[in-house]
Amino acid sequence: MQYITKKHISRRAVLRGMGVSLALPLLDSMVPAQTPLSKTAASPKPRLACIEMVHGAAGSTGEGTNKHYWAPEKEGRDFEWSQSLEPLAPYRDYITIVSDTDLHPATAWAAAEEGADHFRSSAVYLTAAHPKMTEGSDYYVGTSLDQLYAQRFGQDTPLPSIQLCIEMVDASGACDYGYACVYADTISWASPTQPLPMTLDPRMAFENLFGEGGTPEERLARQKVNRSILDSIAHDVARLQKGLGASDRKRLNQYLEDVREIERRIQRIEKYNASGETRQLPAAPLGVPDSYEEHLRLMFDLQALAFMTDTTRVSAFKMSRDVSGRVWPESGVKTPFHPCSHHGEAPARVAEFAKLNRYHVSLIPYFLEKLKSTPDGDGNLLDHSLVLYGSPMGDGNVHNHKRVPIFVAGHGGGVKGNLHIRCADSTPMANVYLTMLHKLGVNVESFGDSTGEVAM
Repeated sequence: MQYITKKHISRRAVLRGMGVSLALPLLDSMVPAQTPLSKTAASPKPRLACIEMVHGAAGSTGEGTNKHYWAPEKEGRDFEWSQSLEPLAPYRDYITIVSDTDLHPATAWAAAEEGADHFRSSAVYLTAAHPKMTEGSDYYVGTSLDQLYAQRFGQDTPLPSIQLCIEMVDASGACDYGYACVYADTISWASPTQPLPMTLDPRMAFENLFGEGGTPEERLARQKVNRSILDSIAHDVARLQKGLGASDRKRLNQYLEDVREIERRIQRIEKYNASGETRQLPAAPLGVPDSYEEHLRLMFDLQALAFMTDTTRVSAFKMSRDVSGRVWPESGVKTPFHPCSHHGEAPARVAEFAKLNRYHVSLIPYFLEKLKSTPDGDGNLLDHSLVLYGSPMGDGNVHNHKRVPIFVAGHGGGVKGNLHIRCADSTPMANVYLTMLHKLGVNVESFGDSTGEVAM
């Protein structure tokens, strides 16, 4: 374990045991008063979380635009919540809605590319670049928003970025319409030719954050006897606590309990999935729960812990996969996801899709509350984060990329929130990304097909 007791603990202090590397949350002992470090700790580097939901939104249709299913009717700071975004109301001061932007690079640029929107969209979502049509390994698109930030401000953290997903992936071979599967399987690109794999299994994500050293066999043995990663660092934890003040001990104990609770949840899932009981997702890894919401919350919890400990400042999270036929009973919508997006412009079916959009948005406040309730420097994690949520598709019924749904949560980079911005027709969504990069301190002249900034 690397720390100096009683007087000052390094911000990079780590508790280490066999196969375990546990970073610590920001403690008072890490920022002694009257030092330059105290000023740095008060305003930590912003975190960036990029979330994608596929298939567009009902509010991007003609019917949905008129009924304001997604974009509020009023602009500015006195907007009224739309149906799909109303679950965000408790976080109004943190929410910036940007309406009527387009993602033109996701459209077909040649006759041969017609009909392949589902197999291009995710690759364009954070890159705002048009993918090369190929079924081989010579794929090419662009560097994604999250990776530009990670390359600038993620190199001094244990993990420059993390990439997570919810649905099954198969980043090999060809999918359909002449596109390699990798284009649909990830939203994160370290370079135009380097897609980053996304982690589906909460166990694997947990081990990536907290596991270090040891062999796969040793980690498996620990899991089989239901041991916690905290067992191997218990002695060092006790030593560390002796040198901490009361508030630091309380915060450390809460953090360790949060880690242990996530571990328990994963263990319960693995135990059930190994029991022989019928699974709704029989092909999924052992650590993946049948429940979508349980899976989602585990992944949000892991991102929050990673941000809290500065293990990483960047995450990319894919909440679904194009042409998914998943059904969410909790939403009250019985139609599978992809067919629901093909509503034929029938008003009742557009309304049904809007109901499903609202359900997906309603899952985001869980993450926002985690961030808001976590102290960080002179505020909380949501004060020091930007959380992007959106889709690379607009009207899923016709596979267009106009009026794409998007909002940003958080005050990272000085974004004020409590704002609805309506852009001029055909404004590139990349303008939002360029603005975010500049707010976050990444000085680039342009991004994707950007033409300027938006007034966030």
